[in-house]
Amino acid sequence: MSKTNITYHRATTNEELNQILNLQKQNLRDLISEEQKLTEGFVTLKHDLEILKKMNDACNHCIAKRDEKVIGYALSMLQNFKNDIPLLVPMFNEINKALKAQNLSSNYIAMGQICVDKNSRGQGVFRGLYNYMANELKHEFNAIITEVDTKNTRSSHAHKAIGFEVLKNYTSNNQLWEIISLKI
Repeated sequence: MSKTNITYHRATTNEELNQILNLQKQNLRDLISEEQKLTEGFVTLKHDLEILKKMNDACNHCIAKRDEKVIGYALSMLQNFKNDIPLLVPMFNEINKALKAQNLSSNYIAMGQICVDKNSRGQGVFRGLYNYMANELKHEFNAIITEVDTKNTRSSHAHKAIGFEVLKNYTSNNQLWEIISLKI
């Protein structure tokens, strides 16, 4: 498939949010094989429509579409959502500690999760989503910060290839995470 018919948008409809949830379900760590985890990467958190919509209402998620179908997404999560998803509380705490220790600005947006449809990988969608997100949010925030499970080497390498830098590593829920940041 050609990447020329891929467009980038902010999510605005429940249909788009439901397509995000469907794509997420296809790539959940607990629902895919070990081989897929190693070769394709995975997502860890499962959202529901209510929290996804709440996050979207506060700061619209970035999506990639082909022929009206969501083929990729990067979720926007404002800091005031840090207590809404219990698994992410440690991430926000560690981000704030790392920023304070390095005397960096705390004016960031958390990228809550990124995922590209398996059939659309290797076509620049991952980079396109982050370029679009950075361009859309650069007037409001200084950085996009997220975390990656260190076992998700595909995701870790992809983030570093587009300029993310490691702020720190930490352990939570028996997983080793790296907190990474992209200046925008």
